Amino acid sequence: MPARLALCLIVPAFAGCALLQDHGAKVAAGVGAAITASELDLFEAEYIGGALIAYAIYDPLAPTWDISVTRLDEERVRFDLRMKRLLTGGEGEARQVFARNAREIAESKGFAGYDVMRFEEGIDSTRPFAHRVASGEVRYHRSRTFPGI
Repeated sequence: MPARLALCLIVPAFAGCALLQDHGAKVAAGVGAAITASELDLFEAEYIGGALIAYAIYDPLAPTWDISVTRLDEERVRFDLRMKRLLTGGEGEARQVFARNAREIAESKGFAGYDVMRFEEGIDSTRPFAHRVASGEVRYHRSRTFPGI
Protein backbone atom coordinates (compact mmCIF):
# COMPACT_ATOMS: atom_id res chain seq x y z
CA MET A 1 0.00 0.00 0.00
CA PRO A 2 2.78 2.54 0.77
CA ALA A 3 4.27 1.97 -2.70
CA ARG A 4 0.97 2.82 -4.37
CA LEU A 5 0.61 5.92 -2.22
CA ALA A 6 4.14 7.00 -3.16
CA LEU A 7 3.41 6.46 -6.84
CA CYS A 8 0.22 8.53 -6.57
CA LEU A 9 2.25 11.38 -5.10
CA ILE A 10 5.17 11.07 -7.54
CA VAL A 11 3.14 10.91 -10.77
CA PRO A 12 1.87 14.53 -10.61
CA ALA A 13 5.39 15.78 -9.83
CA PHE A 14 6.84 13.95 -12.85
CA ALA A 15 4.02 15.20 -15.05
CA GLY A 16 4.75 18.78 -14.01
CA CYS A 17 8.47 18.37 -14.66
CA ALA A 18 7.75 16.74 -18.01
CA LEU A 19 5.79 19.77 -19.18
CA LEU A 20 8.66 22.07 -18.28
CA GLN A 21 11.46 19.95 -19.77
CA ASP A 22 9.68 18.39 -22.76
CA HIS A 23 10.51 14.81 -21.71
CA GLY A 24 6.93 13.65 -21.40
CA ALA A 25 7.31 10.35 -23.25
CA LYS A 26 10.27 9.21 -21.15
CA VAL A 27 8.58 10.14 -17.88
CA ALA A 28 5.32 8.51 -18.94
CA ALA A 29 7.16 5.29 -19.85
CA GLY A 30 8.98 5.25 -16.51
CA VAL A 31 5.82 5.90 -14.54
CA GLY A 32 3.92 3.28 -16.55
CA ALA A 33 6.65 0.72 -15.91
CA ALA A 34 6.63 1.54 -12.19
CA ILE A 35 2.84 1.19 -11.97
CA THR A 36 2.92 -2.11 -13.87
CA ALA A 37 5.72 -3.44 -11.64
CA SER A 38 3.77 -2.39 -8.57
CA GLU A 39 0.60 -4.13 -9.78
CA LEU A 40 2.57 -7.32 -10.49
CA ASP A 41 4.14 -7.15 -6.99
CA LEU A 42 7.65 -6.90 -8.42
CA PHE A 43 8.76 -4.56 -5.63
CA GLU A 44 9.07 -7.46 -3.20
CA ALA A 45 12.47 -8.21 -1.68
CA GLU A 46 13.21 -11.38 -3.65
CA TYR A 47 12.55 -9.69 -7.00
CA ILE A 48 14.61 -6.62 -6.11
CA GLY A 49 17.43 -8.87 -4.84
CA GLY A 50 17.38 -10.91 -8.04
CA ALA A 51 17.44 -7.76 -10.14
CA LEU A 52 20.43 -6.39 -8.20
CA ILE A 53 22.34 -9.67 -8.59
CA ALA A 54 21.59 -9.75 -12.33
CA TYR A 55 22.70 -6.11 -12.66
CA ALA A 56 25.94 -6.81 -10.76
CA ILE A 57 26.77 -9.78 -13.01
CA TYR A 58 25.79 -8.15 -16.29
CA ASP A 59 26.91 -4.57 -15.43
CA PRO A 60 25.60 -2.76 -18.53
CA LEU A 61 27.68 0.37 -17.84
CA ALA A 62 31.02 -1.46 -17.88
CA PRO A 63 33.09 -1.19 -21.06
CA THR A 64 32.72 -4.15 -23.43
CA TRP A 65 36.47 -4.67 -23.82
CA ASP A 66 39.18 -4.64 -21.16
CA ILE A 67 42.41 -3.49 -22.85
CA SER A 68 45.91 -4.09 -21.54
CA VAL A 69 48.77 -2.22 -23.24
CA THR A 70 52.37 -3.42 -22.86
CA ARG A 71 55.31 -1.47 -24.26
CA LEU A 72 57.80 -3.93 -25.75
CA ASP A 73 60.46 -1.41 -26.82
CA GLU A 74 60.68 2.17 -28.14
CA GLU A 75 58.58 1.45 -31.24
CA ARG A 76 56.54 -1.68 -30.45
CA VAL A 77 53.43 -2.10 -28.29
CA ARG A 78 51.33 -5.19 -27.52
CA PHE A 79 47.57 -4.95 -26.94
CA ASP A 80 45.66 -7.67 -25.09
CA LEU A 81 41.88 -7.31 -25.32
CA ARG A 82 39.43 -9.27 -23.19
CA MET A 83 35.68 -9.03 -23.72
CA LYS A 84 33.36 -9.02 -20.72
CA ARG A 85 31.58 -12.28 -20.08
CA LEU A 86 27.90 -11.38 -20.42
CA LEU A 87 26.94 -9.05 -23.19
CA THR A 88 24.62 -8.44 -26.07
CA GLY A 89 26.51 -7.86 -29.30
CA GLY A 90 30.02 -6.62 -29.94
CA GLU A 91 31.46 -9.95 -31.11
CA GLY A 92 32.94 -8.56 -34.33
CA GLU A 93 34.47 -5.38 -33.02
CA ALA A 94 37.84 -6.61 -31.66
CA ARG A 95 39.77 -5.46 -34.72
CA GLN A 96 38.02 -2.07 -34.62
CA VAL A 97 38.80 -1.55 -30.92
CA PHE A 98 42.40 -2.64 -31.52
CA ALA A 99 42.87 -0.20 -34.43
CA ARG A 100 41.22 2.68 -32.56
CA ASN A 101 43.54 2.26 -29.57
CA ALA A 102 46.61 1.91 -31.78
CA ARG A 103 45.65 5.12 -33.61
CA GLU A 104 45.05 7.00 -30.35
CA ILE A 105 48.51 6.08 -29.06
CA ALA A 106 50.10 7.07 -32.38
CA GLU A 107 48.41 10.47 -32.31
CA SER A 108 49.10 11.16 -28.64
CA LYS A 109 52.81 10.19 -28.82
CA GLY A 110 53.52 12.06 -32.06
CA PHE A 111 54.08 9.10 -34.39
CA ALA A 112 53.34 9.44 -38.11
CA GLY A 113 51.74 6.00 -38.34
CA TYR A 114 51.90 2.37 -37.36
CA ASP A 115 52.10 -1.11 -38.83
CA VAL A 116 50.16 -4.05 -37.42
CA MET A 117 52.74 -6.79 -36.95
CA ARG A 118 50.39 -9.42 -35.54
CA PHE A 119 46.69 -9.71 -34.67
CA GLU A 120 44.88 -12.78 -33.29
CA GLU A 121 41.35 -13.39 -32.08
CA GLY A 122 40.02 -16.32 -30.11
CA ILE A 123 37.70 -17.56 -27.40
CA ASP A 124 38.86 -18.27 -23.86
CA SER A 125 36.73 -21.21 -22.68
CA THR A 126 36.61 -20.53 -18.96
CA ARG A 127 33.78 -21.63 -16.70
CA PRO A 128 30.96 -20.72 -16.34
CA PHE A 129 31.05 -18.42 -19.37
CA ALA A 130 33.48 -18.31 -22.28
CA HIS A 131 34.51 -14.92 -23.60
CA ARG A 132 36.35 -13.48 -26.57
CA VAL A 133 39.98 -12.41 -26.45
CA ALA A 134 42.23 -10.68 -28.96
CA SER A 135 45.91 -9.87 -29.01
CA GLY A 136 48.01 -7.81 -31.35
CA GLU A 137 51.34 -6.11 -31.77
CA VAL A 138 51.93 -2.71 -33.37
CA ARG A 139 55.13 -1.06 -34.55
CA TYR A 140 55.00 2.74 -34.62
CA HIS A 141 57.14 4.85 -36.92
CA ARG A 142 58.13 8.48 -37.15
CA SER A 143 57.77 10.61 -40.25
CA ARG A 144 60.59 10.13 -42.82
CA THR A 145 59.78 13.42 -44.54
CA PHE A 146 59.71 15.45 -41.33
CA PRO A 147 61.85 13.48 -38.84
CA GLY A 148 61.64 16.21 -36.20
CA ILE A 149 57.87 15.83 -35.91
